[in-house]
Amino acid sequence: MGFRENLLKKIQIEELAQGILHSIDPQDSAKRMDREAMRRLLEMGPYQYRKERDLDLYMLNEAEILALDNELKIYRTTAEDIGLRKSPTVKEMVSFRNAIKILNDKDVVVSRKADTVLRIRSELVAALDLSFTAADIESLAADGSEALNNGYAEGVVEILSLFAELLHFQKAPKIFQVSHHQTWGALERPRDGEWRFGPLVMFDRMHNSLKMIETPVSSLDKGALEKFHQAAKSADYADLASDKVWQALQKAVLEKSTP
Repeated sequence: MGFRENLLKKIQIEELAQGILHSIDPQDSAKRMDREAMRRLLEMGPYQYRKERDLDLYMLNEAEILALDNELKIYRTTAEDIGLRKSPTVKEMVSFRNAIKILNDKDVVVSRKADTVLRIRSELVAALDLSFTAADIESLAADGSEALNNGYAEGVVEILSLFAELLHFQKAPKIFQVSHHQTWGALERPRDGEWRFGPLVMFDRMHNSLKMIETPVSSLDKGALEKFHQAAKSADYADLASDKVWQALQKAVLEKSTP
């Protein structure tokens, strides 16, 4: 895959992993983890699937196996041993030696729950070639401009999400959310009760308009907040608009990547 495809895959990996982490409640072991999302995440990697008894197992490497269930444990043992420990027959349970294994798996468990998700996410991202050239970034900006000029909203959003990933922009927190807009920017929380957001880009899907505010906006600065909301309504209040936004994003990525 090329740079753009790999970057899109990284975004998909991050979003899937984040959703799975949100479904895990460390205080409630009975709450069901999003198993299907975890399955999709695992299927994005080279992991080999194996059915053992009634268990869904994924072979992470020659020594480690992940059991896809609510606990998300990674074991350093054999698939057969995991089957015995997690899905024993009545005959197997009457064995004293087996009973010890069934009741205590600390000797073979490597990680569980959130730690397992974070490990899989890290492995999948590390396997991606995310290197790029100036031509790659110029191509992104050109495609974003073409999508905007053609009124192709999904294309605009995709390219903006790629630039957001490259610049470590985040989606707008609630106080900076505006109806019909998708907004990304550099986000900081310098102190309790304050968000500082910017530089930021806003895409108005309803009116197919793209704007940028270059100076960070504090959630405690009423004047800056008013300018932000005015910019959402009219490009006259924004620092940059339309093609100039793509040019600014391209420049920011290339400057950031220059040693």
